[in-house]
Amino acid sequence: MGMKTQDFLLLLLCLPGLVHRSGAYMFWTAMVEINYANSNNETVDKYCECGVYGRNSPLDKASGIVTLPKGDPKGCGPDPVYNRNSSSPPWIALVKRGNCTFSEKINAAKRQGAAGVVVYNMDGSGNSTSHMAHKDGDGIVAIMIGNSQGLEIVRLMKNGTDVQMLIDVGTPHGPWMDTYWLYFLSIAFFIVTAASIAYFVFISANRLYGLSRHRISENRLKTEAKKAIKRLQVRTLKRGDEETTSDTHLCAVCIESYKAGDVVTVLTCDHIFHKTCIEPWLLERRTCPMCKCDILKALGVEEETKENVSTESPPEVAVVSVTGDDTLYEVPLNGPVRPGPDQHQHRYDNRAFEGDLEAARE
Repeated sequence: MGMKTQDFLLLLLCLPGLVHRSGAYMFWTAMVEINYANSNNETVDKYCECGVYGRNSPLDKASGIVTLPKGDPKGCGPDPVYNRNSSSPPWIALVKRGNCTFSEKINAAKRQGAAGVVVYNMDGSGNSTSHMAHKDGDGIVAIMIGNSQGLEIVRLMKNGTDVQMLIDVGTPHGPWMDTYWLYFLSIAFFIVTAASIAYFVFISANRLYGLSRHRISENRLKTEAKKAIKRLQVRTLKRGDEETTSDTHLCAVCIESYKAGDVVTVLTCDHIFHKTCIEPWLLERRTCPMCKCDILKALGVEEETKENVSTESPPEVAVVSVTGDDTLYEVPLNGPVRPGPDQHQHRYDNRAFEGDLEAARE
């Protein structure tokens, strides 16, 4: 019936570990916005989701005037690399990939107070980027953009144009964000939901079926009880009847004494009750309130048809008679025996006779 609930719970327990292991494969894109004044003194704004945050970069915003390193565009020379310092307005370093590690480029700009570092890819790579690692250069926003975007900004700056840049957090990407994973999680959720609904429907249907069977059985038994009630003796008490003259005769259902003119029903066990009291009782319980005698069986109306019942008579069992107080009990022995022609069942009316018989046998 599809994925079980415990399997889905196990999957949920494993998800944090899977996400942690897949964290190295996740990355965040960066929104890059630049604006500058063109030759006609018109402001130009360009905006694209074309950057990728470094693995050790904080996911934060950064803005400032774009600044190029002195001499080597890769920003790998000795300090000072930039014509800026910590007291300058916010600025962002734009460096080219190559010659040294990402951490060295980032730290060189960080030491001189850059608000962020933008690394553009090497020549011939077009607009492709990579998820750069810089574990020794953290604590500053660092992103990579494509070679084409980087060269466009460099060309503007070499022409004397001041370029203002804003870096903002884009969207996450990785195995848990891919379309296939979303399909998988959607299908898994659908399966678990469908399984839960199917289980609920099965339990509900089974319960309704049981209630329906019970209701049908009760209705059938009430019908049989009505037939049995019609066969019971009904009397109208008269003045002088024993039931009206004795305070010991009470209707066990309503606990009231009988009076002349009361209509009573006599059960098969000879107990009598008011007709209006006993009939509702018998419809629900079908037994005598006093001795629990089953009126359906007593009148030959069976509660249910017995199937596959053996027609053979049960084997006879040897019994021994035991007296207790003034009552004689018959106790069966362990194993059934077939009575022989000389075997007889004896009953004794008093203990004295039984004791004399035992003494004679000894």
